[in-house]
Amino acid sequence: MQGISKEDQSAAPGTYRFGEFELFPSERQLLHQKRMVPLPPKAFDALLLLVQNAERLVRKEELVHRLWPDTYVAETNLTNTIVVLRKVFSRDAIQTVQKFGYRFALRVLGEPGVDQSAYDKFLRAKELITERSLDSMLRARDLCLLCIASDPEFAPPWAWLGRCCRFIEKFTGQDPLNLELAQAALRRALVIDPDLACAHQFYTQLQADLGQSQDAVARLVGRLARYPHEAESFAGLVQILRFCGLLEESVMAHRCAASLDPTLVTSVAHTHFLRGEYEATIETYSARKGYYLDAAAWAALGDTRRATSLLKDRLGDAQLSPLMYGLMSSLLALAEDRCRDAVAIIDATKVAHEPEVLFYMARHLSRAGEASGALRQLRRALVEGFTASFPVAEDPWFAALRAHPEFNSVLSEMMSAEAAARQVLTEAGGAKVLGG
Repeated sequence: MQGISKEDQSAAPGTYRFGEFELFPSERQLLHQKRMVPLPPKAFDALLLLVQNAERLVRKEELVHRLWPDTYVAETNLTNTIVVLRKVFSRDAIQTVQKFGYRFALRVLGEPGVDQSAYDKFLRAKELITERSLDSMLRARDLCLLCIASDPEFAPPWAWLGRCCRFIEKFTGQDPLNLELAQAALRRALVIDPDLACAHQFYTQLQADLGQSQDAVARLVGRLARYPHEAESFAGLVQILRFCGLLEESVMAHRCAASLDPTLVTSVAHTHFLRGEYEATIETYSARKGYYLDAAAWAALGDTRRATSLLKDRLGDAQLSPLMYGLMSSLLALAEDRCRDAVAIIDATKVAHEPEVLFYMARHLSRAGEASGALRQLRRALVEGFTASFPVAEDPWFAALRAHPEFNSVLSEMMSAEAAARQVLTEAGGAKVLGG
């Protein structure tokens, strides 16, 4: 094959760039500092798949299927192919997830068909988003907008713009325009690239908060029917099935995600909490930065001293949103037997498009003896898209609510919503996807 000239290399639009390397899929060439690096055909195909899925786990089955379609080969063939690539890069460049697959760890600095200036802005925006502060998100939003202005058909910045805007709306709760922009950006990302995994992931989180859980269930199950090895979509199902009150199915989705990628963190800790499995809640929640849930689990276990200590340490964090501050400080008040203060804090906390938080606050109100207030919060959570009849019927913190004359009515409404969601899951093919 004829090589690419140096002049063409600098401007070639069909290039992946990472480290000191350039990968040209159409020419099937790998260059290191502008010099050709010979690769066997299977090694090139494996590298391309890993680069296209950079930072995500690519399962062994997917690699084998792509490299040797319709042919049985021993796993040593794949192992030897990875060894060839590691000789070119390094062992750390291609990480092994034992028994599961491989992950390309080098940072991709450019992609085929994407304006390089736009891609540079996109990379910086992603860096800022990982900081998860209001200032960093505002700066990331502006960079995503600049990136889109340069290249409006580049789908990923649309998806990450949606994530930024949703975070800003959650943090400030002042401008509904951010929520509208989040919806529009994520939908645009999926129009440009219907298979963009991060867009599906971010859109699932938004749909959960907007009361569109049943739509999200059908979308994710359909996606998993096409991509049964996509752990991130199972992680989305963990959240969305919990919002539907399908707690057992939520745990099943977590098991599916973990079986595909054991390094992936899901929101199953919240599902364990609703099931009253507080030790499991604490264990699974420890994989992420702590805010509310492990403290709530310790309080439910009766260890108010530990819950109080955790909450006092965390409430000093200047990055807490007003909503999270209200949720955590009301729990602290309950742990310190300041029930009136807890009720006052909840009354003063504005909650918009956060049905799961409404549920937790209803639980707090019931614990404080405010059954009527708890009932109102539960009904609002239900209307806005969150139901969980099991803890309402079984959790000791809901004992005051269960004495309310309208308790059976709201419980029935929640169970009806769960039955409807289960039917959507069944009709979409959920049993097959979840292995049930």
